Amino acid sequence: MASTGALASTPVTAVSDLDLQRYAGTWHEIARLPMWFQRKCEKDVTAHYTPNPDGTVAVRNSCVTAEGKTIASDGVARRPEPYARGKLQVRFAPAWLSWVPLVWADYWVIALDDDYRWAMVGQPGRKYLWILSREPTLDRKTFEALKAQAVAMGYDLAPLIMSGKVE
Repeated sequence: MASTGALASTPVTAVSDLDLQRYAGTWHEIARLPMWFQRKCEKDVTAHYTPNPDGTVAVRNSCVTAEGKTIASDGVARRPEPYARGKLQVRFAPAWLSWVPLVWADYWVIALDDDYRWAMVGQPGRKYLWILSREPTLDRKTFEALKAQAVAMGYDLAPLIMSGKVE
């Protein structure tokens, strides 16, 4: 039996260049594949990125639960390879555990608008995917194009969770 990844017509690849200064700021989640850490997130899902002087990026993810409570988690992102600029790794574990390889997760920007208005983030195992926008709403044409690109890379979008608006 073939795996989803084997059926992909396009490999999962990161964008060739990611300007961390331009990527900084707040992103609104439009859609995602289910992820355990986000199981309570119902709406207003955002990620805020702040470049640090050492080349890493502070990450703050937040959302509103079904009970109306805002929850957040803080982490850090780094470039694991200086030459693969669209590939990042993120960690939400305490800093004293940063030496443990398993606390770092792949965070690849796999599609990015030239003006940094939207982005699609995934990882090579095709288990996680996020479609992000600078605004809480993304136009339907862009959203459908990003979904098609994800499917071509072998992502199964059947369990896709809509957390933002598409118009």
